[in-house]
Amino acid sequence: MTDLAVRAGGQAGDGIASIGETISRCFSRMGWHVFGLNAYQSVIRGGHVWFQARTSDGRPYSQGDQADVLYALDKQTVAVHAPSLRRGGTIVHDPEKFAIAESELPVGVKALGVPTLEFARKYTSQSILQNAAGMGASAFLAGIPLELLHEVLRDSFGKKAGDVVEWNLGASAAGYEFARAHAGASDHAISKRGAPKLLMNGNAAIALGAAAAGCKFLAQYPMTPASSIMHWMAAHSQSLGVVVKQAEDELAAINMAIGASFGGVRAMTATSGGGFSLMVEALGMAGMTETPLVVVESQRSGPSTGLPTKTEQGDLNLMLGAGQGEFPRAILAPSHPAEAYRATIRAFELAEAWQTPVLVASDLHLSENMATVDREELPMDVDVPSLSTVEPNGHEYKRYLYTESGVSPRALPGQPGLQFVAGSDEHDEKGHLVSDVKSGIPIWVTERARMMDKRMRKLRGLLAGAEPPAWEGPPDAELTFVAWGSTLGAIRDAMPVLAAQGRRTNLLHFPTVYPIDADRTRTELAKARRTLLVEANYSGQFGHLLRAETGVYLSERLLKYDGEPFYPHEIVARALEVMQRGG
Repeated sequence: MTDLAVRAGGQAGDGIASIGETISRCFSRMGWHVFGLNAYQSVIRGGHVWFQARTSDGRPYSQGDQADVLYALDKQTVAVHAPSLRRGGTIVHDPEKFAIAESELPVGVKALGVPTLEFARKYTSQSILQNAAGMGASAFLAGIPLELLHEVLRDSFGKKAGDVVEWNLGASAAGYEFARAHAGASDHAISKRGAPKLLMNGNAAIALGAAAAGCKFLAQYPMTPASSIMHWMAAHSQSLGVVVKQAEDELAAINMAIGASFGGVRAMTATSGGGFSLMVEALGMAGMTETPLVVVESQRSGPSTGLPTKTEQGDLNLMLGAGQGEFPRAILAPSHPAEAYRATIRAFELAEAWQTPVLVASDLHLSENMATVDREELPMDVDVPSLSTVEPNGHEYKRYLYTESGVSPRALPGQPGLQFVAGSDEHDEKGHLVSDVKSGIPIWVTERARMMDKRMRKLRGLLAGAEPPAWEGPPDAELTFVAWGSTLGAIRDAMPVLAAQGRRTNLLHFPTVYPIDADRTRTELAKARRTLLVEANYSGQFGHLLRAETGVYLSERLLKYDGEPFYPHEIVARALEVMQRGG
């Protein structure tokens, strides 16, 4: 199999992300599936950063474990990443900046000294141009045609023209030809495979899915790693007819979205764990007023500010309990940009159908890392029905009418004859409050219980409309991975490695982490001979939820909470340990 990865590393501010994104785009335009990992610091300049662009015969679902080409802009990059190079790999560096001794090279790895600064000085005194020369050399080693690299570079500069574009083309050509002359043929080079593929990160997929689902209002306060949802929406707001509002804080953002939805507009907000913590009171108001709302919660390492640019799945408990009291909600957990697109559409459909908040549980690993998507994985013919409202009926309109499904007839504010009260207090069918002077009186005590029962009946509909647990892999596996969200990527990449060693594994994953069909989940888990729970948090939060809902305890676990994503070799090692111990 072909499995090729180009890695670039340096300091924050060195343009590492641009290098990685350019190589990723080249692979995708050659018709290959790609996964691009962007590992960066929370400062603008300084601190080690790196990007890995990986392509493979099969779709790569993670960054993988190794690299073939390492473009090192500083000596620290060599120290950190040289051990990850495969035999036959190459380190591209500039000898004018630092030397690499033979003893510093892993067995089977060579260094290619490319005069990137010298090439850059032919055009400008700005050292950043060295990146174009380094990209040229790396592209040659990866088998990327020079004309394709130039095509991607021209597109990256957009409408800019003139010297800057030509300088980059010239420097990249110089690096490319230098590698051709001094490196010889690469053992890992790829060739064109087919039609170009779409390349996007999870946030772009979520934004695109929201647009396809008819979202016309986004209110958001920028918080890593959810910020680029707003960036994408704002960049396309005019063509899509979406109002994008950068609020002064997260409290304002969710209340604006609730207000827009209350007025009949499909609306969304997005944030990370710290911002979502501020939103929880308003989330309860959406539950009480039965207002549809989609909230994207892109998790990062906590508590508090934690590691702002590192990933984790530590907010599941927060999402389950967010908002005072109890009200129906659904939590959807996509694992790949294609799934994030479809899950966002589903979130809007569920929120509208059941008049309640729906959460999309993303995380930094999904939100900010790139992956290719086949066009057929993004259905564009999404049915967005007009809001169905009731006809005027004098003053007898009951906004919160008791129904078997829990869903009551919805009217838009201002419709004649359909006036109602939408307060955050408990209420009767017309919305009249039963708090204040009525609470505690037997008739209103009963009313409270009936209204609570009505709202919570929506969980049945949410459960029926959400995606159930799904299987991947052979049914007779000796080990079943149990996971949710972005951790699926490394598991999917680990399973073929285990298969090559004669160990059959499969995967039971949960696109919907709440509500859970307890009976069905028990049935599915009973099919597993042995299980391994994989989560990116300290306590195994989803495992606790499964036990609470089904009574099934998953004792074998692989939990990671250092801020880094899972790597396939970690999955393989733990799986072998569990299987060998079990016989």
